[in-house]
Amino acid sequence: MPYYISRGKLPKQRHIVFDKPDGGIYYEQLLSTIGFGGVYSLTYHCNTPTNVKHIGEPIDVAPVAVSDMNMQMRSLKGFKVKPETDYIKSRKVMLFNADVKITLAAPTQTTTDYFFKNGDADEVIFIHQGEGTLRTMYGNIDFCYGDHLIIPKGTTYVLDFKSTENRLFIVESFMQIRLPKRYKNEDGQLLETAPFYDRDIKTPQNLETHDQKGDFVVMVKRGGKIYPYTYATHPFDVVGWDGQMYPYAISIHDFQPITGRLHMPPPIHQTFETPAMVICAFVPRLYDYHPQSIPAPYNHHNVDTDEVLYYVDGDFMSRNNIQKGQITLHPVGVTHGPHPGAIERSIGKKETQELAVMVDTFKPLLLTQDAVDIEDEDYWKSWQI
Repeated sequence: MPYYISRGKLPKQRHIVFDKPDGGIYYEQLLSTIGFGGVYSLTYHCNTPTNVKHIGEPIDVAPVAVSDMNMQMRSLKGFKVKPETDYIKSRKVMLFNADVKITLAAPTQTTTDYFFKNGDADEVIFIHQGEGTLRTMYGNIDFCYGDHLIIPKGTTYVLDFKSTENRLFIVESFMQIRLPKRYKNEDGQLLETAPFYDRDIKTPQNLETHDQKGDFVVMVKRGGKIYPYTYATHPFDVVGWDGQMYPYAISIHDFQPITGRLHMPPPIHQTFETPAMVICAFVPRLYDYHPQSIPAPYNHHNVDTDEVLYYVDGDFMSRNNIQKGQITLHPVGVTHGPHPGAIERSIGKKETQELAVMVDTFKPLLLTQDAVDIEDEDYWKSWQI
């Protein structure tokens, strides 16, 4: 995670007795990554976090591919995904491979009868519509339009929405999501040349300690199934914690674009990375300033990645007839580029107001039936002249 922080009450040292004011002790828990070799945090609970009362029957949520390979350019009308009241049921996997799942969701209300934990993957939840609060045992993060919520694997959480109009673009990664290495100095601080600064990172605040006993259901996602676990105590019973593993948020509106005299390639838009993918942010920016520059991107041939673009807002200068919430997929091995007329239209333009999130994966992506159901079947023809 970005850097070390602490919240709430802590003992003087780790792994020692931490007495409660009225008798008894607080229970320490280590949350670690890569065994004991990655980033971690220590949390201190009012009750032991291992008291499971019941485990329900698993629910199958594994995505199913409609074919074993995709070699066609695709477009999905994301806002056609129907809203649902239940958070888990609202999550519809569109594209996936062994490393990544790309999901759309339109939950209409806050889940009150269970908590959710992804035991498989880190999550990046991009808030396209809606606002509210991400509630976790680490504290709370208020979110709104344009926020990326980064939720580490194994984090129990609830999305507390303020309204019924919510649209989420979710990327699940089986590898740890990190800020790009090239943006940081050897001590981990973001460099002056990075497109965002440490101050832009929203961390958990307002730690809420719920010392409650009862029946608390945590829906744990693991191996393509949801396992209902009922615990004897509230999962947010933490009085303090510290470390470098915790949820955080970065707004796409705080991303400061890097521009150049000639067209700059997509890596300058990068926000996050794993060994299996990169995530980028296309934001309003000035165009190139060479007197003969062509602002529209050149035609390019993906030889290593499938490219996914999620269109958020504005007029995307390289595409025709783009709508909010639309997803395009351009697979490995097929040349793609600006739609006919886009290059000519871009010449002489000074700026763009586009807003989009891009995901490039190094393994091919497969489509689900949910994706096919909202597909524009003629998209691949849109380059025909």
